[in-house]
Amino acid sequence: MQSRPLGSTGIMVSPLGLGTVALGRAEGLKYPSPVRIPTDDEARALLWRARELGVNLIDTAPAYGLSEERLGSFLQGERGDWVVVTKAGEEYYQRYDFSPDSIVRSVERSLTRLRTDYLDAVLLHSDGVVEAGAGADEAYDALARLRERGLVRAIGASTKTEAGADRAIERCDVVMLTCNEQETAMIGAIERAHSRGLGVLVKKPLGSGHAGDVARGIRFVLDHPGVTAAIVGTTNPDHLEKNVRAVERAMGGGAS
Repeated sequence: MQSRPLGSTGIMVSPLGLGTVALGRAEGLKYPSPVRIPTDDEARALLWRARELGVNLIDTAPAYGLSEERLGSFLQGERGDWVVVTKAGEEYYQRYDFSPDSIVRSVERSLTRLRTDYLDAVLLHSDGVVEAGAGADEAYDALARLRERGLVRAIGASTKTEAGADRAIERCDVVMLTCNEQETAMIGAIERAHSRGLGVLVKKPLGSGHAGDVARGIRFVLDHPGVTAAIVGTTNPDHLEKNVRAVERAMGGGAS
């Protein structure tokens, strides 16, 4: 897969990102089947296969249970090969605090868990309420100060509302939005973010595993010119490869 620029951040990412919620938690997920957290050997094999297939983008969060901590162990010695996106504002899980002090503490914990001295991007992990108000601005200010210190390369938000997306577009480098064949309300926000030079990451491009046709679902998302990458969660290397081949076909670079 050919890498794409993440907006104007200077960061290059694969058009498919690996979502890692299931590396750290099995409950509270919306997948069609129960999730089994992979063993360490299985998780390492997944990451090895991802890198072999050209995936360099990893999405994680404190709200994903042990995901950050496990990734910190697995990526030792390979940090430069990966673009790591994590979040702040939600802890494991559905415990929200967007105060500036909490945002800073969250990022400091993520740096420790991921065993790194910088994070490629940190996104405000929205609750769907604070993201469009003054609390979001205070959180963005805290993230911006961390960016100035060199601890974070890019800042953004994983949003749930169009108003929240528009606030993030005004303040951030990156925005993460839900978009798939069944959920299209954010297409306008994707276009606005693209026009402002932001990186756009799409979450739930396959409807949390409910999409019937993976290739069609991937193509639907990546056909939008403003989309930088689609984030798809899996712990199965075969599913990952299927997703990569779908991306290649969607981008015109693979066999049909």
